[in-house]
Amino acid sequence: MCYTLKYYGQGCVIMRFCSFASGSSGNCEYVSDGSSNILLDAGISTKRIVESLSEAGTKPEELDGIFITHEHSDHIMGLNVFESRYKLPVYATEETLEGIERADKNGRIDTSLFRPVTPDKKISIGDMEITPFSTSHDAGNPVCYTITSGDEKIGMATDLGVFDDYTIDNLKDSDILFIEANYDLAMLQAGRYPFSLKKRILGNKGHLSNDMSANLILSLLGRKVKHVFLGHLSKDNNYPELAYETVKYELNKEYGDISRFNLTPAARDIMSCMVNI
Repeated sequence: MCYTLKYYGQGCVIMRFCSFASGSSGNCEYVSDGSSNILLDAGISTKRIVESLSEAGTKPEELDGIFITHEHSDHIMGLNVFESRYKLPVYATEETLEGIERADKNGRIDTSLFRPVTPDKKISIGDMEITPFSTSHDAGNPVCYTITSGDEKIGMATDLGVFDDYTIDNLKDSDILFIEANYDLAMLQAGRYPFSLKKRILGNKGHLSNDMSANLILSLLGRKVKHVFLGHLSKDNNYPELAYETVKYELNKEYGDISRFNLTPAARDIMSCMVNI
């Protein structure tokens, strides 16, 4: 069941954010500013997307587009069926769009709906500005996104093996952060994955560990941050409680009292809270 957290500033609620699913088995997030609505990734079934949208108080027909981070299946698995029904603009880099087309074996997606994006170049959807920025991951030309409307900002960074000043510059001054905490290092090293897969995950084009996630979040904490989600947790190499406690411990140790904002692991199979700012 989705519940709502509200953060009030100088004006009325402008932006809404909810994670429909996040993890190695599927990713999909929802953003609205009251007049425009978008999805970030579509790695879950059409049924789940439609049900989640309904719980969030909207319909597929009210969406203005889907922004895809990259072409791996856990980010596009539900896209072809969803697009065959609702025919929305699909935004992604050229390389990602090519990967989506290759994966669409039955040709369900109308490629005339493809909208190529370029890293660091803003796209306007109503009053929302969506900015793709490059990430280090083993995909064609992967990006993550920041979304702003008025003075409010949402920053997302998952599926990246490393972060740098460029990453931080894009995510800084966010009200809501959605940051990858994919694996616990000890669990991954002792786990059942073959060495080649462990090497991939640990590499610069893999994923962020819980500790690396904490370091990125520490670089972004400021007066604006109201809610931090930990996203894309591995089913095999992490637990929500472990990710939360690891990141919380590091933040408390290095930053001090973090009670002024919420820290929440995003679940694989259920919706997160709806955060309103």
